[in-house]
Formats: sequence, C-alpha cells, structure tokens
Amino acid sequence: MSRLPRHVAIIMDGNGRWAKAKGLPRLAGHKAGVETVREMVKAASALNIPVLTLYSFSTENWNRPQDEVSDLMGLLSFALRRETLELDKNNVRLSAIGRLEGLPKSLRAELARSIERLKGNTGLCLNLALNYGARQEILDAVNALLASGKRSIGEEDFSGALYTAGLPEPDLVIRTSGEMRLSNFLLWQVAYAELYVTPVLWPDFKRADLHAALAEFQRRDRRFGGR
Repeated sequence: MSRLPRHVAIIMDGNGRWAKAKGLPRLAGHKAGVETVREMVKAASALNIPVLTLYSFSTENWNRPQDEVSDLMGLLSFALRRETLELDKNNVRLSAIGRLEGLPKSLRAELARSIERLKGNTGLCLNLALNYGARQEILDAVNALLASGKRSIGEEDFSGALYTAGLPEPDLVIRTSGEMRLSNFLLWQVAYAELYVTPVLWPDFKRADLHAALAEFQRRDRRFGGR
C-alpha cells in the first residue's frame, strides 16, 4: 500500500468495439463505460489513491458523427446529475481540465454544480479531461506565459501554467483496448509515468484489472533517468 501511485490517469478506450461485438448501438457501449467509471472511482477511493484522471472527451472526438457527440454530451450531463450525491457520500472531490468553454452550456452548468457541491471533500480527486488535448494545453500554457510578460521560463513556470497545475504528475497511465498510443493525452505530464496497456475493453475493465495494473506498476524499477 505504501507503493501505490499518487496519480493514475486512464485512457478509457473500447466502448464502441464493445457495443459492436454485442450487436448494440455505440451509445450502449458508452453507457456501459459509465458503469466502469463508477467502479473505478470506488476502487481508487478504497485504495486511497489521491488523484484519478479520466480521459473523457478529447478535442478530436468532435470529429465523430454529430449524433454520437450529442449522445455523449447528454450522457455526461446525466452521469454528473446521477453520481454527484454518491461522490459526495464517498468524500470525492471533482475537477475538470480542458477547453471547458467549448462544451455545451448545459454540460458546463452541470459540471460547475458538481464541482461546487464536492469542493470541500478531502478524499479522491476525480479529474475529468473534457474537450481536452495535450497539444492545445501546451499552446494555452505558452500563450498564458507570454501574456504574463515572462521572457524566460523554467519547467516549474510551465507546469504551473498547465490545466493540471496543483496536481501531482501521473505515476501510472492505463490504456484499455490494446491501442499503443497516448492519443494527445497529458504529453508533458507523463514524461516519466509508467505505461500499462491492456487488451480489455473499457466496459469490461473491472476492479481486478485495476489491481493487476497497480501490481505491475509496483514491479517496475522507476529510475527517472538515473541508476
């Protein structure tokens, strides 16, 4: 328990393939994925992991068919309404990163209500990456630093200008569905994170799968470039 990551980041992949394999519409896969999110939040809370970041909607996801995007926005709003009370009971705090101003007004309002309701909690920080892209985050940080008048910046300055300012950098990145890429996710922050890829599709990812990822993390020798 003393060697658990402070921050776990998950690329939740495979909802569509899960639905297709079962002959179901893609929305059914996304709904099943929400149930997995609920389970992972409970599991991370039980282990006293400080931060769990979930890649929930990327800037590239806008390129999906409009009906699927609308379904996803509606599902996110519904999930926030349904889960906030349960998150509060479990002492979970909520935060969000990304270009949030680009989200639908109704979703932004629901997100703001949930964040406000949970802001005093002291347990797990559930961090949702919404309308998020790491390249866009880096550009936003650079522009913010330029606007501040800084002519020379260090790593600490840059990290402080990112959406994730104040959060520890991820120690472990999990990607489900077997894809071997980061997909524009936390590119600066995961420079020394351990990567764990599993073929399990996100809706099928269970507590035992998270425990397997954590056990693998504990087997890794993290040298950070040293010996």
